[in-house]
Amino acid sequence: MRVASICFAIVLAALFAPAPARATAPGAENWNAPAITWHSLKTGIPEATRTGKTVVMVFHAPWCTACAKYRAVFKDERVVSAAKDVVMILVDADADKTANGAFAPDGTYVPRTIFMTPDGEVRTDLTGKSDPKHPHTLDIDRADELLALMQKAGTGGGAPSSPPDNRASN
Repeated sequence: MRVASICFAIVLAALFAPAPARATAPGAENWNAPAITWHSLKTGIPEATRTGKTVVMVFHAPWCTACAKYRAVFKDERVVSAAKDVVMILVDADADKTANGAFAPDGTYVPRTIFMTPDGEVRTDLTGKSDPKHPHTLDIDRADELLALMQKAGTGGGAPSSPPDNRASN
């Protein structure tokens, strides 16, 4: 009888336990999830803080034709591999207007790809080359630009560092 009570208690606990936080952002299936683990802001920021990894935050909108084209870049196996070294966050700019406005150093255009430190600082050394007015716009047709930035972010290359100590030592 006691064993049955314990089993019943375990089953009840499993049924009514709170669901774990989703690691996958809404809409991520269109952006090559589960091959790429797309976090929401709610799960991605704590993950970056915990792991010390750079954040790659992609802002998109369902109506955006450039965003639809940009999705194909995330199917490139090299990007999938590089995504393991950073924390990927996907934000629907229409669904989360607060986040869209909060992470807009140069405007709320889409698609927009922002690299940030685990502490939330925008990495100004990791931007696109093609549009000076919109530096967080990357090549939507080819993976090369995104891949180069992800690799630089994942290895810490180009990360802001302290200036050298030029004082004379005695």
